[in-house]
Amino acid sequence: MSEGIVILMISVSTFLGAIGLVALIWAVKTGQFDDHSKFINAVHHDNEEDLQDAAAMQAKKKAYKEKIKKDKDKKETDYRPPD
Repeated sequence: MSEGIVILMISVSTFLGAIGLVALIWAVKTGQFDDHSKFINAVHHDNEEDLQDAAAMQAKKKAYKEKIKKDKDKKETDYRPPD
């Protein structure tokens, strides 16, 4: 490849990246990613079963973490160096 092609590729990619950055900044400033109704309407879609499932999952995670910690502590206390 010649130097001219490499310079052209770098300049085109830099130009396209700048366009993407400008588009992202514009979208953030104009509020394209804001969804104020998401948190308001989320309450209407939650039912009791979903909340109970979420609580059960949280309890399982906590129990699993405690089990892992207990197993780790047991391995540390039962450690014997090799002969």
